[in-house]
Order: sequence, then structure tokens, then C-alpha cells
Amino acid sequence: MDDRYFMRRALSLAARGQGYVAPNPMVGALVVQSGKVVGRGYHRAVGQPHAEVEALEDAGPASRGATLYVTLEPCNHTGRTPPCTQKILQAGIRRVVMAMRDPNPHVDGGGTDFLRRQGLQVTCGVCEAQARRLNEVFVKYVTTGRPFVMLKCAATLDGQIATRSGDARWISGEASRRYVHELRHMADAILVGIGTVLADDPSLTTRLEGGVHGRPGRDPRRIILDTHLSIPETARVLRQASDSDTLIVVGPGVSAEKRARLTATGAGIIESPLKDGWVDLQALMEQLAQRSITSLLIEGGGRVCASALKAGVVDKIFFFFAPKLLGGSDGVPICHGPGVALMRDALPVKDMTVKRFGDDVLIEGYL
Repeated sequence: MDDRYFMRRALSLAARGQGYVAPNPMVGALVVQSGKVVGRGYHRAVGQPHAEVEALEDAGPASRGATLYVTLEPCNHTGRTPPCTQKILQAGIRRVVMAMRDPNPHVDGGGTDFLRRQGLQVTCGVCEAQARRLNEVFVKYVTTGRPFVMLKCAATLDGQIATRSGDARWISGEASRRYVHELRHMADAILVGIGTVLADDPSLTTRLEGGVHGRPGRDPRRIILDTHLSIPETARVLRQASDSDTLIVVGPGVSAEKRARLTATGAGIIESPLKDGWVDLQALMEQLAQRSITSLLIEGGGRVCASALKAGVVDKIFFFFAPKLLGGSDGVPICHGPGVALMRDALPVKDMTVKRFGDDVLIEGYL
């Protein structure tokens, strides 16, 4: 039996949960009997059945003596749902093949050890690299207690995100912009600086015509860095018909009266410590994690991009480059402010991939 073939299919199923399951991981499962798939399942949303339960119920009596392929170690503890290991035993599964152990240090190995003690054959590590990449957000969050941070920008080939007048509409093409909305759907929260709000008055919502796998796209929580609380009370981010809220990150000593007016609109206020006069992004990451934000998409502008890179909070970049040249040095650069003095101190981008979206090029990689 080709374990890798079936695991790749289970990973494809798991990816259908992207954007819906946080703070849980994405998990897919297949029940295979005599080389044929007899049951399929994936974790659809928080509080809904786990992938193993869906697959076993789909297979029914055909589960007896079969092999279960699952992209993450089955849980052996009671959370929002009962332990999956008990369901596996009751179904009569003979062998369990998993892509990776649960990275949560509090449960790692518990499901594996329990199933082996009950006499089941357990194989671990099939397509593990792909499984870890799929759940990179979950892995970081449960091992470090901090959100996985993605930095996105759209720039011209000469590295500018707006003209000298501030015009940035549109640098990238329609296909790139749709993918950005997919990134928003995947992220728990989206972050911009007050400069972006004042210049563009964005909505910061997910707009995906047709949705994702037949379900509507999900809005991320909107986070605005606004040290002095200068956001206009008419800003679109404060007036969205959305299931997600808006959080404004301020420094100490802002107007209590304006705070009260903004919270009356439903916005949340996070008071964060400052560093060199700006929001301390390292401290902010801890505050966001305490609010169960497992993934964060930073959309700039230039000063926020530079600050995030300098603070060392960025895990992954999504840099879109459009086939355009501004032809001068007076536009808005991707990163605004002083950088490193020596090339050897530049931040290396690793595991880089390059994709095309229409005429645009996306460079994706890890820091």
C-alpha cells in the first residue's frame, strides 16, 4: 500500500479547513480498506467533529480492519470534542498512519502511545515536511505562544509601494489582489499602521467572489497601530458589517474621552508599551497571542514593514512585484527608514518560491 499517496490525499483534504479552524490545526483523514478509500473527513471548523471522526463515520462498518491515514497525531484528551483515539478503537481500525506527531508539548505522543498499547500498528512521519508546512501557524503558536506573522507588500520593480503623491491604486493586478484576499481569509488578524488608514481608508475585509470551497470567506480581525489615537471616528475599519472586530493599538496616555467614544462603536483598545516612540511589536505579539490570535498578516505601509522586520517578528514574506517602474527615488519605498549598514547584515530569505499571478510575480519565503 502506497502510504505517501494516501497521505498526500489526506493533506489535500486537510487544507480545506484553512481559515476556519484556528486556533486548531488543519487535519485530514482517509479510511483505506484493501487499497480503496472508503471514508473521508477533515476538520471543518472549531467545535465540529475532528477529521478522524468524520472519516470513520463516512466509512461506517468498512472501517473494521482498515488503515486510517491522518495528517496529525489523533488526540487522546477531551477538549471541545471527545478523544479521537477512542473512536478509532471502537471502529476496529487495524493500522494508523500519521504524518506528524502533535507539536503541542502538552499532548505530544499521547495518542501514538495509547494506540500502540492497545495493539494497533502505528506509523509516523509519512509526508511530515508537507504536514508541518501546512500547519506552520499551529506549530509556531503551540510551541512558542506567539502568532505566526506574514508580511505582504505590492511593489513596482524598482521597489516602491506608492508614488510621491501617495497613489498606490493599483500597483498589482486583479489576480494578485484576489490572492491577497485569500491570505486575509487564512489569517486570524490583519495589521496596518494609522498612515495607511489616513491615506487609503481601507475596509480590511475579505472579499472573495464564490467563497472558498463553497463556503464564504472569513474576515480577519482588524488591527491598527495608532500610537496617539488619531484615527478618524468615521474610518471604514470602525464601521464594517463583519463578524470580526477592530482593535486599535495605542501608547500610554491617549485621550480617555476619545477612547470611550471609540469603544462605544465596538472597537477594542490595546495599550502597548513603546520602544523608541513606536509600538513595541515584540510585546504586541504576546498581547495578540493572549487574545488567541495565532496568525497575523501585516500589510504595511513602509514604516510598519520596516519596523516589523527590524523587530524580528516576521516569519514569512509575500512580496508581489508588478511589471512597472516609477523611474525615480521620490516614491514610497517598501521599507521606510534606516536599514542595515553592511550587506552581510541583510536578512536572508530562505525556502523561497516564485509564482506568477497574471503579469505579476510573487516572491514567497521565510525569515
